[in-house]
Amino acid sequence: MSAQDAAVTQEASQAALDDASHARLRNTMRTQRIQDFFFHKITLLFAASVLVVLLGIIVSLAIGAAPAFKEFGAHFIARAEWDPVNDQFGALIAITGTLATSLIALLVAVPISFGIALFLTEICPAWLRRPMGTAVELLAGVPSIIYGMWGLFVFAPMFGDHVQPLLKKTLGALPLIGPVFQGPTMGLGILTAGLILAVMIIPFIASVMRDVFEIVPAVLKESAYGLGCTKWEVVRKIVLPYTRTGVVGGVMLGLGRALGETMAVTFVIGNANEISWSLFAAGNSISSTLANEFAEASSSLHVSSLFALGLILFAITFIVLSAAKLMLLGMSRKEGAK
Repeated sequence: MSAQDAAVTQEASQAALDDASHARLRNTMRTQRIQDFFFHKITLLFAASVLVVLLGIIVSLAIGAAPAFKEFGAHFIARAEWDPVNDQFGALIAITGTLATSLIALLVAVPISFGIALFLTEICPAWLRRPMGTAVELLAGVPSIIYGMWGLFVFAPMFGDHVQPLLKKTLGALPLIGPVFQGPTMGLGILTAGLILAVMIIPFIASVMRDVFEIVPAVLKESAYGLGCTKWEVVRKIVLPYTRTGVVGGVMLGLGRALGETMAVTFVIGNANEISWSLFAAGNSISSTLANEFAEASSSLHVSSLFALGLILFAITFIVLSAAKLMLLGMSRKEGAK
């Protein structure tokens, strides 16, 4: 074979190899495009399924609540009457109890959670940090019915025998806030339910705060300490501004848990369909009303009113979480402007 024939043969072989390589590359790219297509559609299906379920919940609640709103109108929200015997219903008592207990829980839980997270991240010795952090996280896993039983059989008697009489003698004698701390000292009521809720949401808020505090770059805190700042100054001027968004998110997570809590509140709120200025008085919440009466509701209007309460609770939670999201977006814009 001549040199020219050998060169032609080599070029033909190289061309065949190139064609095979291009064919494999095209096959690989085609396979990747098919995989990306199915991956995109499957993930889109998963995301859309959440919206479909959410929409289904809203539609089912709206359909179930329609007879109650048709009977009582929009005034159902402002009606304070709840009389299953005469089929007269209103949501004001349950809404008031839900908001009051959740507000008390936040007022108590947020400072304590902040202190726990601050201690675990800035003050706690290294050998104690992990055991205490694990203990806080374990509290978040305790079932709500256990908190309710503890509140009914342990906390409520102690609270009614010792704490409520003290509050009644001291704060109850003040001119403006006195009526809030008057009433029967039986241990059960709005204040007790709020405190039990506070105990329940403290682990959630504290865990989130601790996690966001830990993401603060160490160089920022070390620089502040190097300039002579105290621990509180480092927390106030470095840690909190850096983690403000996460802290607000943790608080909103706890508030969402408090708004929808059922069994623990049902045990200790007293389950009385009445409104009182006293935090010692028994009351009701939306979730406790649903838990107590849904299985025993006989008339269609009673069932529809309970569906209406569920729809209102959904709306309250949606409004609160949406407001929190808008507040976080506003904070992010201000940080970007700075």
